[in-house]
This record gives sequence, structure tokens and C-alpha cells, in this order.
Amino acid sequence: MTAAQAPSDVLRFRDLVGIRLGLHFDDGRLDFLAEVLSRQRGSGAARDYLRRLEREMSRHELTALAQELTIPETYFFRHIDQFRAFSEVAVPDRLQARRDEKTLRILSAGCASGEEPYTLAIAIRELALGPGWNVSIRGVDMNRAVLERAARARFSSWALRETPPALQSRWFSRIGREFQLDESIAAEVVFEQRNLADGEPDLWSPAAYDVVFCRNVIMYFTPATARAAVERIARSLAPGGYLFLGHAETLRGMSNDFHLCHSNDTFYYRRKGPDEAAWAEALPPPRPAPAPLGLPIELPGDTWVEAIGKAADRITDLICANDERAAADRPEPSAPAARTSWDLRSPLELLRQERFGDALALLQALPPGSAADPDVRLLEAVLLAHRGEFARAEEACRDLLELDELHAGAHYVLALCCEGSGDGRRATEHDQIASYLDPAFAMPRLHLGLLARRAGEHADARRELGQALALLEQEDSSRLLFFGGGFGREALVALCRAELVACGGRP
Repeated sequence: MTAAQAPSDVLRFRDLVGIRLGLHFDDGRLDFLAEVLSRQRGSGAARDYLRRLEREMSRHELTALAQELTIPETYFFRHIDQFRAFSEVAVPDRLQARRDEKTLRILSAGCASGEEPYTLAIAIRELALGPGWNVSIRGVDMNRAVLERAARARFSSWALRETPPALQSRWFSRIGREFQLDESIAAEVVFEQRNLADGEPDLWSPAAYDVVFCRNVIMYFTPATARAAVERIARSLAPGGYLFLGHAETLRGMSNDFHLCHSNDTFYYRRKGPDEAAWAEALPPPRPAPAPLGLPIELPGDTWVEAIGKAADRITDLICANDERAAADRPEPSAPAARTSWDLRSPLELLRQERFGDALALLQALPPGSAADPDVRLLEAVLLAHRGEFARAEEACRDLLELDELHAGAHYVLALCCEGSGDGRRATEHDQIASYLDPAFAMPRLHLGLLARRAGEHADARRELGQALALLEQEDSSRLLFFGGGFGREALVALCRAELVACGGRP
């Protein structure tokens, strides 16, 4: 913290930055905020500047603040796998949907100095759409300085470091030490200064866009601002339109309006139709993970499914204790009400006794509303997996994903089902999806490492196991116990280190 700024003023400034610009800064960046506050307030008192920021700031002042707080770093064809999915999946699909009107509308939100929307324009040109198509690409950012650079369409060699040589020679001309983008490509993009935290009606018109790129933007927003921004994007996308986020961003816990897509070694989203979105809105939100319990530790067998199969006691203790705590906190209803959770203690006791068929019968006897409870679906999948009925267990997982398509735990359990059925390829795919949806989830990384190790893919195994080892140190204890087959952190860390050594890595 700089000596010139009172800590209370810096915290107040952080809150106001969140309100005005929707940006989030954690405690580790308070010194940076103090420096920005010092520059922005000039020779005046910090509290006078903060009071003005609270009341209303001019567009010029907000622009200056945005330029201080946002430091864009981008280049052409950044994360090229997403542009391949754009060219090979999203655009052909939208061309088919728009074949009558022959219009294609694309938004690059948070476009910085223009590399992203210009990349999109190049990708569209390379597809050679044919005569009659009207394509518009809109690039928006709240930083006026970077938009002015974008409008020049002149870039350094560093900005082209991931651009294929053939495209460099086709669409760029060297001018001194820089590269000028072809005028016909530059003309395809319109740049505008916009604040994505504001709900500007002309930017977010209903069904205005076929594809939205909003990469590495919402990760810097406050949670409330991020949710609002995603809602506006969803509304502005045509049904069936596509959303591309940054590799570290997901819609998990923020929106039910999209299907998750996985192709070209990347993840992206497809806007649901009106009926699908309305149905998803009615689904109950997932309940928090159960609190940790001190359960026994046991080392795994030959496959992770076998290890899960030995964990009935631990799963029972874990979920029952959580149900009892939830019941203790729940007030008695004065009149019958719609149930949003179900007493699973009896089927869990049968699970403990390895009476899997009887436990399934109890689940099937629950009222029809239980079918919409993710916990019921998850328990059904676990029971079927214990019985070795992997096809039915997979079907139960699919039902769970119908309730919550972005349920990382469901994809992980489905990966275990696929492994149990001998389908390592699909097991890997679902582990990858679980890891994308929740990058802090250690278990799918560990499972990916084990699968790669058994397949003899030692480089992949070392990468996944190394990531799993780092995540295991921070992973939530209750999630380790539930999804780890009842094994505690120490056992999982020991397993991870042993597997790392076995495939030539360092623990």
C-alpha cells in the first residue's frame, strides 16, 4: 500500500471500480489500485475523487480509469483451436441457419487492439462464403487507446507470432518493422468504445449475433457483473448461436442458457432454443458439497472404478451426515410444500449393505418430483456402477446432465462409467470436460493421468498427474472423499506421486 493512500480509501476505490466498471481486484492487487487511485485523483484529495466517482463521472474520466485498470495482451490466432472450431463448426452451422437472409453477425467483446476481430475476419474470408452474403464484425472495448491502435490495423511481428505463414503473406504487408493488414480485411470490422458492464440496448439487441467471442473478460468482472454480462450475451445471441470464452472461463454456476460443445480440442457454447432455455430455468440450483468428515483411508485397486466400488461405507457416512445437518437446519413446514430435497438415508444404508437392487427400488419409489433432483440422479448412477451395470449407470449420468449440463461431478462419474465399460477414449473426454468446467477439480486430472499411464502415454500422464498433485493440495476435503472413492488427501497424494515416478516424472 502506498503511503499516500489510506487503506480505507483504497478499499472504497475497489468497491467503486466494481460498481462503475464491473472489474474485480483481489487483495493481492491493492497496491496496484492504490497507485491508480493516486494518479487518477491528481493533486486533489482521494476522498473528493471518490465522492465524485460515487455520484457520477464523465465518460472521459471513466475512459481514463479503464485505460489504467485494463492491460490488454493479445495476438492473432490466439488459441488457434478456438478459431478452428469457429471455422469448421460454428460458421457452417450458422450459414445453414441463415441461408435465406444470407447475413452473419459477429461480436468481439473486449476486442483490445483488434487482433481477435481481425482474425475472425481473416477466417471468414478464407472460407469463401460465396456471393450475396452480408457479414459484419463488431469489435468493442472500453479502452479508447487500444481501439485507436486497432483502427490503424498495423501490428508488430510479435502480434503475428501464431499466424500461419501462408496467412501472413496473404493478408499482411511489411512496412518497415511492422505489418499492415490488408484493407479489405480491415474494412470488415467496425470498432466501438463500449463498457461491457453496462446494459446498452443497441449493443445487446435480442438475437443480434450469430457468434460472440468474449474471451478473458468475464474472469475480471465481479460475480454479479459477470452474471449480468452473460445474461445479456445470451439474449443477444440468436438461438443456436455460439459463444467462445477464454480457456480459463466457464459458464458453470452462471447460466442455463447454453449447451457445452467440445470439438477441435477446445470448449465453447451453443445458445439453447427458447423452449430448452425455459425448461432449464425451472431446474433447481445444485446444493453445496457436503462438509468434510474424517473417514478411513485405503489405497486403490487396479482401476479407479474398482476403488469406487469399495467406498460404500464412506459415501454413506458422508451423505447421511450432510442430510442430517441439512435436516437440522430446515424449519418444519406449516403445510405440505413441494419437495426440493429427499431423504436418502434408507437407500444409502442399503448401499452400505451392498443391497444395490433394493436401494435402486427405493429410489424408483420416490415421488415423481425426485427425478429433477441431481442428488437422486447421482446416487442412482453410483448404485448402478456398483452393480457393474455401466450402460444403465451411464444413462443415469445422462439424466443428471439433462438436469445440469455443466455439472463437473456428473462428467467425472460418467468418465468412471466409461472406464468400467472399457471405453478409455470416452472416459478421457468426460474427464477433460470435468476439468474444463471446474479447473480446480483435482480428481478428473488424476484420473486422466492414470488413464494415460495405463495407455503408455507417459508425457501426457506426467502433465496430468503434475497438475493433479498441485490441485490435490488445495482440493476441498469433502469433494475428495466423495469423488475420490472415499480416499483421503494423503492417500491420493501418495498415489499421484507414485504414478508420477512410475512414468518418469518427479514427485
